[in-house]
Amino acid sequence: MGKLGNLGARLHHGEIGYDFVKNRKLWYGISILITITAIVGLAVRGLHMGIEFQGGAVFTTPKNMSASVAQAEDYAEEASGHEAIVQKLGDGSLRIQIGGTDTAQSDRIKEDLADDLNVDAEKINADLVGPSWGDQIANKAWQGLGIFMVLVVIYLAIAFEWRMALAAFVALIHDITITVGIYALVGFEVTPGTVIGLLTILGYSLYDTVVVFDSLKEQTRDITKQTRWTYGEIANRSINSTLVRSINTTVVALLPVAGLLFIGGGVLGAGMLNDISLSLFVGLAAGAYSSIFIATPLVADLKEAEPEMKALKKRVLAKRAQAAAKGEPAENAVDEERYADDEDDEAEDAAPAVVGPRSRPASRNRGRGRPSGKRR
Repeated sequence: MGKLGNLGARLHHGEIGYDFVKNRKLWYGISILITITAIVGLAVRGLHMGIEFQGGAVFTTPKNMSASVAQAEDYAEEASGHEAIVQKLGDGSLRIQIGGTDTAQSDRIKEDLADDLNVDAEKINADLVGPSWGDQIANKAWQGLGIFMVLVVIYLAIAFEWRMALAAFVALIHDITITVGIYALVGFEVTPGTVIGLLTILGYSLYDTVVVFDSLKEQTRDITKQTRWTYGEIANRSINSTLVRSINTTVVALLPVAGLLFIGGGVLGAGMLNDISLSLFVGLAAGAYSSIFIATPLVADLKEAEPEMKALKKRVLAKRAQAAAKGEPAENAVDEERYADDEDDEAEDAAPAVVGPRSRPASRNRGRGRPSGKRR
């Protein structure tokens, strides 16, 4: 833990670091490849919409059923003629979902299931979900997502600038596309819990991005008045200074979600946990990745296209070339200027400390050399 804290301090002060911005084309390529894979999976396999969105019937059996999930699926598909989804709940009961059924079909399916499962039909609970209600949920979800996106872009444009707002928007689209694509490839059911998970990870993705943007905004204040760093180099320093913090918060957030996904969903077989935990797990990881590898390098690209930043970059490179012509490494020229500024700052900070003792009255030395320090 001490080594990790020391690493974080060295990253924060710029003593060490990885050049994320310089290698941004590699990260862009990886992200584009992952995004294309997600889109292809979504186009080929599609989303497995839950009963809440497409309408149908949900049957819940009594506790401690002896029939297995596979047997119940066969019984339900034979009785309804539609694909069925069966989940075994923690109390041993079975939750059977069948889409595209109406009230008359639901009563007949319920009777057939009772005969096949050897239970009383009255003990099977049947709930019908109309397709219009599912459409309303889907529309509300899309409206909420759209309003969220608009408000986020407006806020970031006001708090920072439009380039950062655009980069954050691209990162959000990146995270949503990957998460939805993973759902299509894995085949998990999309439920209202999935929508909740998606909205949650959007906020978390923005949290990491805003932390880096805030550091970048602070470090680039009056950037054109210096000739030590280009905008891209300062952006890279901002990423490195917040890197350990981003990793720590992401790992801490992923641990309980992984418990829900792999233990709660995989071992205990709690289907609803799978729906929300997969979106959280994939979204949290994608959000941390995009804030480091996508959002900030994209801001650097947009800013360095400005005439002022281009002129700054020319001045920085010219100064380093002059230092190299004198036989000094370019990084030494940067360090000498930085250390000179640091010495000036230290001198300014130390000035009050020097003035303090001089302003004290000379009576402090009275009585020195006398036994008691009293006048005779």
